[in-house]
Amino acid sequence: MTDVSHPIDLAVVGHTNTGKTSLLRTLLRDESFGEVADRPGTTRHVESAQLLAETGQAILVLRDTPGLEDAMGVLDYLDQLSPPQERHEGPDRIRLLLDSPEAVGRFEQECRVLDTVLRTDAALYVIDTRDPVLPKHRDELLLLAACGRPILPVLNFTRAPLADPAAWRDALARLGLHATVDFDTVAPALDGEGQLLDRLALMLDQHAFALQALRTDLARQRLRRLQDATRLIAELLVDAAALRLPCSQDPTDMAAITLGLRKRTRDREQDCVHALLKRYRFSKATFPHHPLPLEGERWGMDLFNPQALRTFGIQVGKGMATGAMAGATIDVLTGGLSLGAAALLGAAIGGAWQGASQWGKRLVGRLAGNTEMTVDDPVLHLLGLRQLALVRALECRGHAAMRPIDGDLLAQMEAPEPASAAEADAPEARDPDEGEAPAPEAPPEPLRRLPPAVQRLLDEARGHPGWSSIGEEPVPDARREALVGAMAQALFAAL
Repeated sequence: MTDVSHPIDLAVVGHTNTGKTSLLRTLLRDESFGEVADRPGTTRHVESAQLLAETGQAILVLRDTPGLEDAMGVLDYLDQLSPPQERHEGPDRIRLLLDSPEAVGRFEQECRVLDTVLRTDAALYVIDTRDPVLPKHRDELLLLAACGRPILPVLNFTRAPLADPAAWRDALARLGLHATVDFDTVAPALDGEGQLLDRLALMLDQHAFALQALRTDLARQRLRRLQDATRLIAELLVDAAALRLPCSQDPTDMAAITLGLRKRTRDREQDCVHALLKRYRFSKATFPHHPLPLEGERWGMDLFNPQALRTFGIQVGKGMATGAMAGATIDVLTGGLSLGAAALLGAAIGGAWQGASQWGKRLVGRLAGNTEMTVDDPVLHLLGLRQLALVRALECRGHAAMRPIDGDLLAQMEAPEPASAAEADAPEARDPDEGEAPAPEAPPEPLRRLPPAVQRLLDEARGHPGWSSIGEEPVPDARREALVGAMAQALFAAL
């Protein structure tokens, strides 16, 4: 990493409630930085934070400032303090204001902002592009320009339905500010940070090398997050595929083992969700618990419900889909039960044991030897697709977003069929400082199935019950680690 003895100092400025603190949260990947609320003047003092490279070296110092509220009044007061004939210009004129009694009185908030800008290398002027261009914004920019520091306008909330970034670019160009950057703090572009650093490098050419090095470092961090995320998903899938619970031929015992298998699998999935949230530096509130139709577990739709499989585009036969509700496949080690009979037995179990007296006893009577319960292939595919959908959502989520991720919406992200027109037109509630739900960018090709390489690796994992950390007797195995690594690479390629 480039040796930067003095980090680049940036003031984050703008009108009240335009998303200044939200910008810092997203850049810092810190949901807890500052306070975000839908009321003016939330930030009343200057807060600062550092943007670090992976080495721990500070490259940028970002200073959050109070909102500008009365730039017109400040300009009028400056005309009184410094008439044109006295020729106080630029930073000298601002310092005259800072030395005046009103700096700790009527214009205390504005003076805190201006004093910060004078002490920094450049200013990021945050704009809420849902707002119309008004004279007050021109006054703010004139006031900031007097500080003699480069100003980079940051167009925020550009994906909101009411946003008009083109009008803002036109207005800024008339003021001589032709370099702008789009950075939606709720749903930033994947390369949003890089674009911001590129614009800064054009303005601060003396720091261009350090900014480019930071850009490369941030790209490397994102790649590592994706690699770590896919490994977490691979670990989950191997644990679920290798899980085998011994079971007697008694239908009551089979029902109890089925419930236990479902619980272990669901709990393991939730552990993976929490690990993914932590890796992306989001709190558990980002993806909260959802009530489910069966037993109050998590996610908007139950893992073992056939409708969840269909929602994610997983095609299974009727009997096996019903068996998937129970989350189990009967693996007969001896007895020679045919595939068709196994599917039929799955149907009997999956239908909440409805009709078990009719089918279950007859089929169980044909079994000879030991029986084991395992997680069905369609459920394994659903596990993988749901986690990949969550990773996609986290990749595109800013740390200023306040609306939790909805498990049902994740399913829609991966569904093969588009939402109905009524669903597409349904309004969403506006969250403080977040605004309307962002208009979606062109989505990536939906993931409708796991890669064939993953299926082959899952088939291998099924033959090794000791590979499951949620099984009866987990056993460390170097081959398992190699298989998890290969599966993670296949999942990474799918993303």
